[in-house]
Amino acid sequence: MDRAERNRWRRTWPVWARRAQLPPEGDWLRWLILAGRGFGKTRAGAEWVQAIATADGAARIALIGASLGEARAIMVEGESGLRRIAPPGQEPHYESSLRRLTWPGGAQATLFSAGEPESLRGPQHSHAWCDELAKWDNAGDRAAQAWDNLQLGLRLGDRPRVVITTTPRDTPLLRRLLAEGQVPGEAVVTRGTTFDNRANLPRAYLQAMRRAYGASQLGRQELFGELLLDREGALWTRALLDACRDPDGAAPQDRVRTVVGVDPPASAGGDACGIIVCALGGDGLARVLADASVAQASPERWARAVAGAARAWQADRVIAEANQGGAMVASVLRAADCALPLRLVHATRGKVTRAEPVAALYEAGRVRHAAVFARLEDELCGLLIGGRYEGPGRSPDRADALVWALTDLCLAPRAPPRVRVA
Repeated sequence: MDRAERNRWRRTWPVWARRAQLPPEGDWLRWLILAGRGFGKTRAGAEWVQAIATADGAARIALIGASLGEARAIMVEGESGLRRIAPPGQEPHYESSLRRLTWPGGAQATLFSAGEPESLRGPQHSHAWCDELAKWDNAGDRAAQAWDNLQLGLRLGDRPRVVITTTPRDTPLLRRLLAEGQVPGEAVVTRGTTFDNRANLPRAYLQAMRRAYGASQLGRQELFGELLLDREGALWTRALLDACRDPDGAAPQDRVRTVVGVDPPASAGGDACGIIVCALGGDGLARVLADASVAQASPERWARAVAGAARAWQADRVIAEANQGGAMVASVLRAADCALPLRLVHATRGKVTRAEPVAALYEAGRVRHAAVFARLEDELCGLLIGGRYEGPGRSPDRADALVWALTDLCLAPRAPPRVRVA
């Protein structure tokens, strides 16, 4: 082969794609690719659009992302975006002012934001690619409105079709589409994991992901592409936790107070010692900064972990539950650091009952997470109204430590100021 033929060979998608990345056979209306991160969903969606645009100069395609910025950055300009994967001479021209891509053969695609459902009212399309549908904004039912407006405008051509590429999350729209897909000929679902694409991902990345998230429910969702349904009556949901992510991912510069919440284990071989660092910022928002919990640790080891977290984050206070161990908890912590700013608390109510006011703080938008805390968040989603716990492990140790910390920061009564007469 000459150089031109070799270049075409390298750009021939059916040669290099995995079978799961190729459009399914048969007469379908929707193709849902529900898979873990790094599976190659974006590449599959972009290659499908490229094939449509090359074959049909009259195609009018809707490209819908969670926002216009994400649609352009990922679907158009990204590593697997439309302008990057197109063969030489077949690249689409992008007009940013019109949010429009035009291929040499005449096919056109227009970018839309799922957060602006009314923008999809009116335009007609023959095909559509919806990216990260589970990330679309559900506030005010905007995600469902965007989908409905898209469907009402899919009236060009003989067989309008939609491809949906997303990491599955429990959202009303995704549940609805999966239910509608039970009708024969309506939808085809492709599932996959991050590790299906191991040939194209760094080994160090795969090892780190398995180590950090592989055993957690978050890992099952984000890496293995499982649709994890929120438990009925859960105090925390995945959507609630996703909404509280801090885009800066860091501690506030104007911290008012920083505390370390501790839920000590009953024995060295039993539950984990929950150690959660939280801070209150000058903006009135509490932030979860770190999960320093340790499992199956001796009293000396978990006490050193508490002291280390307090020093690292310059904590003003360590709040430790003393129901099991009492004075022993204080002694062990003082032995690790005699200057530790310690306050012991005693639980008079069950873990779930204590957690309900803290869950209300999340619902009010008063708490942010500075990172993804997979094991902590799994435990939070396992706390159910009525006092039950159905999360990982025997006890929500991390969740309990968080409750103690946020209760002290945001809910503990403060003594009113008093004037003292000299």
